[in-house]
Amino acid sequence: MSGHIPVLLNEIVDAIDPQENDIVVDGTFGGGGYTKAILDKANCRVFGIDRDPDAIKRGNDLSQQLEGRLTMFEGCYGDMAALVDQKVNAVVLDIGVSSFQIDEADRGFSFREDGPLDMRMAQSGESAADVVNTYGEKELADIIYKYGEERHSRRVAKAIVEARKEEEITTTGQLAKIVRSVVWQAKDKIDPATRTFQGLRIYVNDELGELERGLAAAEQILEPGGRLVVVTFHSLEDRIVKKFLKERAGQTSRGNRYMPDAGDSGPQATFTLINRKPVAPSDGECRENPRARSSKLRAALRTDAPAWTGENA
Repeated sequence: MSGHIPVLLNEIVDAIDPQENDIVVDGTFGGGGYTKAILDKANCRVFGIDRDPDAIKRGNDLSQQLEGRLTMFEGCYGDMAALVDQKVNAVVLDIGVSSFQIDEADRGFSFREDGPLDMRMAQSGESAADVVNTYGEKELADIIYKYGEERHSRRVAKAIVEARKEEEITTTGQLAKIVRSVVWQAKDKIDPATRTFQGLRIYVNDELGELERGLAAAEQILEPGGRLVVVTFHSLEDRIVKKFLKERAGQTSRGNRYMPDAGDSGPQATFTLINRKPVAPSDGECRENPRARSSKLRAALRTDAPAWTGENA
């Protein structure tokens, strides 16, 4: 587990509150930091899910030390209902790229070191290089704007299209240099390439779609009284989690004075909020682990109401 520092670890374990014989789903196993802390806290079981084959190997190695208390599933956490196929007492999700993926230059998630322009969590399918070398200028601009929240997305997309006419863009260093040539460093000192890399990574891995599917799947498999705990790292993710939990807790108005609320005719609340405002990391944690700075934790308790379906969601 060296090199991997789980964010909001104590807060996660407190929110899950694992008890003896509980079953907890760690839907984003990564380096296994949350799983290890949960299993240390109580004599329970964890089902670990990850689409990254490297994370599965780490989990299987850890499982051998834990006498059957950890079971790994290779796949997307959005498919957890099918993968786990039983009711559970808690689901924890840590959204986004893991420290291991960022730190390994060969995975292409970061531009700190030059590496292949890949970014695929599952190590299969369309890569970031495929996207930047084949997509049209408007498509690239839309991806970078929507998922990277880069206001200079059109400028970046144009620069990418011009650069690839000269040579194929195959490395993180190439792409970062292209972005920096048209986007200048802001007062916040964040590297100009950061938002473009974020946008491509989220798109390549369908991270926001996966989050929506994962929240709905957690709703299906949680026992009444079960806990859903989610850590996000930027506004796009947090907005989805906040909206989902407010809707499922019955806190979203479905009407106005001209169109009255659906009232009792709508679906019943499937969650009650544990914390109305997100839990943020302490100043001390942010100093020790800069990656924690933007993290937010939201948690909710499952009611005994039936899960919402596509018809009423």
